[in-house]
Amino acid sequence: MSEAFSVSPGAFAAILGMTAATYLCRVLGVWLMAHVPLTQPVRDGLAALPGSIVVAVVLPLCVKAGLPAVLALAAAMAAMLVRRNELIALFVGLAVASGARAFGL
Repeated sequence: MSEAFSVSPGAFAAILGMTAATYLCRVLGVWLMAHVPLTQPVRDGLAALPGSIVVAVVLPLCVKAGLPAVLALAAAMAAMLVRRNELIALFVGLAVASGARAFGL
């Protein structure tokens, strides 16, 4: 085996540990939800999760990247509302971000 593919014992242990943690999170999440009654407030909370996760990921990126990212996000959202196509929204957002940076924003 070449040195480019050698893994230290500590790195290997970290990979195994994170693999186990990921697996346990998934399995225990499914097990836990099997014991939670799905009342209307629980259903509403679960329905709101995808949007809140997107906001939690995208908002800090927009704040850090500044005006080009905010313009790109607004353009992508508008394209998504008009066309209902994620790929078109992605291309519109990328084009607006590239254009904004090309114009020095």
